[in-house]
Amino acid sequence: MEPSNKRAIFISLTVNIVISLIKLVAATITRSAAMLAEAIHAFADTSHEVFLLLGVRQAQAPADERFPYGQGKAVYFWGFVAVFVFMLGGILTINDGVQQILHPEPISWFMVAVVILGISMVLNGYALAESLKQFIRTEGGKSSFLDALRNTKDPSMRLLIIQNSLDILGEGLALFAILLSQITGILFFDGAASILVGLLLVGSALWQAGRIKNLLIGQSADDYVVQGIQDLVKRQSTVREIVEITTLHMGPEYILVNLRVRFAEKVVFQDIERACSYLEQQIQSYFPVARRVYVKATLPGEGLQQEALLTWTGTLPTGEKAE
Repeated sequence: MEPSNKRAIFISLTVNIVISLIKLVAATITRSAAMLAEAIHAFADTSHEVFLLLGVRQAQAPADERFPYGQGKAVYFWGFVAVFVFMLGGILTINDGVQQILHPEPISWFMVAVVILGISMVLNGYALAESLKQFIRTEGGKSSFLDALRNTKDPSMRLLIIQNSLDILGEGLALFAILLSQITGILFFDGAASILVGLLLVGSALWQAGRIKNLLIGQSADDYVVQGIQDLVKRQSTVREIVEITTLHMGPEYILVNLRVRFAEKVVFQDIERACSYLEQQIQSYFPVARRVYVKATLPGEGLQQEALLTWTGTLPTGEKAE
């Protein structure tokens, strides 16, 4: 996890702590369901960002005997927990809107709500701009923005961008509903806005849960990474073909790569070792996310059907066969 991403989370967290408090005060004064919905929304965002920070911190722990591949997937687990908090906030918001429609209460001091919502939109706009800046810096150029947002392996940045966007959209809906209720005297708009904000929260939570679920189960690297590794291997004169390549995301910036390669008939064991060492340097140079790479090489020979397990940085004892 890049420090810049952590900075974006801290900015959003600080903004939402301030916003949640002032929205709660405003909801108490105005008795607006839409304002209370936004207060609940802001509190959900705050706890959601705390979970993201927990994931970021745990993911930075170094590999050890208990976690030989590190704890990068902690980002996915805590991101999944954060999604449930997001959904809970949406359900509470919907319930509050339904209650306002069934038992409408007039809005008091509506200008307080208008001012608070306007300030909140500005603050959330700043948090969104910071999230977009860091996301574009790390993911920009690989594909279109929407494709990058959908396929990113860093759920914390996607969650932040969607969260801040929904914050601004929800505040805009609440502001419109409060003004419309004040002008027409129809309190239905206030409750309807609360329900709509809640539906947006629940819908986005379900979508995000599906994306994070794939990473928790075990999603492969992006196509351009896999294709790039294949191209590097195929450019080696000693390689006849790639029998198999599998990749697995162990974290947002951590990919495990397994290759099974068939070498040319004339290649001797020492040449295979040198080829693997060279490829390790090339792959890590072009794709730093490939932290662990293993090659299962099919060795040539007259009537010999032998496979040796080689690592990019390790060697095998002479005359021994790898399991």
